[in-house]
Amino acid sequence: MSATDAGEAVARAHREEWARVVAALARRFGDLDIAEEAAAEAFATAVERWPVDGVPPGPGAWLTTTAHRKAIDRVRRENRRGDKQEEAQLLYDDEPPAPPGAVEDERLRLIFTCCHPALAMETRVALTLRMVGGLTVSEIARAFLVQETAMGRRITRAKAKIKTARIPYRVPSAQDLPARVSGVLAVLYLVFNEGYLATGPGTGPVRHELTAEAIRLTRLVRALLPDDGEAAGLLALMLLVEARRDARVSPGGELVTLDEQDRGAWDTALIAEGHRLVRERLAAGAAPGRYQILAAINAVHTSARDVRDTDWWQVVALYDQLVRLDPSPVVALNRAIAVAELDGPEVALAAVDRLDDRLAGYHAYHATRADLLRRLGDGPRSRAAYDRAIELAGNTAEIAHLTRRRDRLGQDPPPQGG
Repeated sequence: MSATDAGEAVARAHREEWARVVAALARRFGDLDIAEEAAAEAFATAVERWPVDGVPPGPGAWLTTTAHRKAIDRVRRENRRGDKQEEAQLLYDDEPPAPPGAVEDERLRLIFTCCHPALAMETRVALTLRMVGGLTVSEIARAFLVQETAMGRRITRAKAKIKTARIPYRVPSAQDLPARVSGVLAVLYLVFNEGYLATGPGTGPVRHELTAEAIRLTRLVRALLPDDGEAAGLLALMLLVEARRDARVSPGGELVTLDEQDRGAWDTALIAEGHRLVRERLAAGAAPGRYQILAAINAVHTSARDVRDTDWWQVVALYDQLVRLDPSPVVALNRAIAVAELDGPEVALAAVDRLDDRLAGYHAYHATRADLLRRLGDGPRSRAAYDRAIELAGNTAEIAHLTRRRDRLGQDPPPQGG
């Protein structure tokens, strides 16, 4: 087997098997450092061995077995096996197996361990993105808009706290679930977003394995909490976004924006399921949370057979609800994009410019300004904004889209009206 083929096989196995390997080791040894490092050593061994020996028939099983041996070797090398076994006994889930039909998944256990309330919310999200999503520290840092070194320290401290506090590796009991689910949903949403708009080096513009895994785990959380509105809302949101996947990137690898997508390529089954979930939450009559409102916004978009049929008034009204729940600058930016369709780009640009001090390092802020300035016919300022957006963007398809838009400035007449 060529080194290239073997390298691609290792990369594919990392995408598909990382979470399983880490979760299996965490359950066995009760130590996230051992789990992560032994998994990394197993993949490094695969890089060396697979070009020589060929890819094994079961890459996941091979990696898990190799990682398990690496973990045992590490414990022996440290000459503290008794201490490690004591820690493992304290952290290991000793509950009897779940009865048939109960939700049981190693990766879900790992998520709940990483999302323990003893950890700060941002730390829970970052740790789970690393341990379950398999994202690199640099990818996670970009998602949080912080420096890579700061994110690395945050993850290291989180793993140490789990060990020190002897946080158990298990899905919490029924009475503890509601208090724990918000952190888990936040994690799954960010995992999905990294797959939907991938930023990691060497990845494609979309990481299907991450979006699929986020949806799968969100279904499990909803099965655990069938009456939780936000679990249903997040699942609906993911389904409605995932339904547009095949229309989002052109054959040439360029991002296709919502207004330009071939709506005939959308997955109607996913849209129908997402709409059903949104209707169920509306019928429940409870005040919607953040994910339910985002799902409703996407339901409006996916209800329109043509972009010209979009009910922008309803979209803005939903964003008004969301701003009251989440007055973040990113939500305000997205609201301004919808306002541009109702009140025109000049009104929207004024709202966007007020966010400059908080979103100066966010590529979507500059991309939005660039588009609004383009629509207003301000070519020089639009070009400068496109340049900054391209500099900050990490997704290859998005960079291609922004570059084309920038290079066509002055060639196309600005659009009329909103």
